[in-house]
Amino acid sequence: MTGRLPVPLSVLDLCPVPTGESAGEALRRSVDLARHAERWGFTRYWVAEHHSMPGIASSAPAVLAGQIASATSAIRVGSGGVMLPNHAPLTVAEQFGTLEAMHPGRIDLGIGRAPGTDRATARALRRSAEGLPPVNFASQVAELRAYFAGRAAEGGSQGPIRAIPAEGNEPAVWLLGSTGYSAELAARLGLPFAFAYHFSAANARPALALYRRAFTPSARLAKPYCLISVSVLCAEDAAAARWLHGSWRLSMLRRRAGRPSTLPSPEEAAQRAYSQAELTVIAEATGSDVVGDPGTVIESLGRLIASTGADELMVTTSTFAHAARLASYELLARAAVGPGEQRASPLLGVVPAVTPQQILHAGSPGQTVDPAEGLG
Repeated sequence: MTGRLPVPLSVLDLCPVPTGESAGEALRRSVDLARHAERWGFTRYWVAEHHSMPGIASSAPAVLAGQIASATSAIRVGSGGVMLPNHAPLTVAEQFGTLEAMHPGRIDLGIGRAPGTDRATARALRRSAEGLPPVNFASQVAELRAYFAGRAAEGGSQGPIRAIPAEGNEPAVWLLGSTGYSAELAARLGLPFAFAYHFSAANARPALALYRRAFTPSARLAKPYCLISVSVLCAEDAAAARWLHGSWRLSMLRRRAGRPSTLPSPEEAAQRAYSQAELTVIAEATGSDVVGDPGTVIESLGRLIASTGADELMVTTSTFAHAARLASYELLARAAVGPGEQRASPLLGVVPAVTPQQILHAGSPGQTVDPAEGLG
């Protein structure tokens, strides 16, 4: 490695809510992070869709994306993603058509087919006890894109159904996923594809290979383009990074146990005793996370790019302290640029020193396969 990454870097924001803070504070900090990400040269900033999770405030991606787009001027902004079966395609077309009309050339619409929540909440969102099979998802995507193209749906005796702000204002549409289904559909439609490597690492290479093999050029995209989303935590030294990562590890353990919570502090995570079974769950849930000092992180990401052939990396980072999250993204951006082009920053040096006794170890890394179709 030369110290540089050969592909663009982007941000996936889950809008973490630390214990003791409000959703409003978390949302405002996401806007603040987006301003910094633009200044540090990240390509795009996506927000995920989750519901009924105490530690994640990104339940309304269109609303949050609008706030972020208004607070920035150049970075691409969008969803990673909108879980389309939760919404009427007409509503999504109107929302993202409005965003594209207000911020032309800057809006991405990433679409997934997972609920982004538990079954009870999914039923409340969809107003139905039944989920939508894959064939319905493809039809939903087609309906959504028809509104952007001005191909009005049949409205019976009341006349055609049109999404007025969407007509002529189609954002860049992406399909998201962690299995071959969305990869193949994206390829067939000639759309860019985003793969959720951070919770389905084992499926990444087969899905990306399928996407490239089945790709059909479209008016929007002449050749395959795929990004992978990766969980990264970067600090000045590896010990500090591992200690900060304890928050996310404990959060994932609680989520896997069906007890999601706000994001715990690294002190709480370090003080907790873990059983061997819990360590195994943590290892499976976070085994693909890239955690360490800038050099280690860049080396690991470089290997990942080489092995997957990804055209872009989308990084998601969740820390208890906002300053630590800012520092992680800036350290990554500076290391990716390489020596000689790094800029001094007052934000660095904010991560507190830690002792070996404070470092949380949670077993050997592993991988997990999750059938959800989204990036969050």
